[in-house]
Amino acid sequence: MNAEHIEVIAEPNAGQASAAPEVAPKGDATPPAKPVSLNKIRMQSHLPALDDDADVGVPKEHVVTRDGKADLLFTGELLASAAPDSAPKGRWQEYRIYHTSGGKHVFSKVSRTVFAEEDDTYEAEVFDPSPSSMPSQLLKSARELAHARPLTWMDATVKFFGYDPLAKALYRKLSVRFEEQIS
Repeated sequence: MNAEHIEVIAEPNAGQASAAPEVAPKGDATPPAKPVSLNKIRMQSHLPALDDDADVGVPKEHVVTRDGKADLLFTGELLASAAPDSAPKGRWQEYRIYHTSGGKHVFSKVSRTVFAEEDDTYEAEVFDPSPSSMPSQLLKSARELAHARPLTWMDATVKFFGYDPLAKALYRKLSVRFEEQIS
């Protein structure tokens, strides 16, 4: 049997469990079990649902966590979120797009793991449509600026999330056309 099954074994008072292969191939030593977080196992079991799905379209205060930078605090709406249907290897990503009451967009990418000894990672960016917030556009030559269209929030969304299957699922939830149109 080549496929591994993760079995959750609760440890008293630890709030963690162990992930161990159900069947090890003959002749191989059984790898040591990796402890997993029961809270993260719960989150994984509800995929593709996310804890804040009910907040879509509801104006409220949000805190978006970022690694290595200040967290973002703003009032606005969660426009859409996406997560995979499952995470068979114990890892998955969650994508979110917010619209602030000040007209900015916040893009959030959370990489999750069920393993207790590994931290989730948090990445987020703010897109401000005002030209003063786009220093990279100011650095372009006058010729480039004359022929380039301004960066839109949809452009910034694609720059941040790309076109992986989860990003495409997020774009479909936005009901905005992100396809490349050709003639």
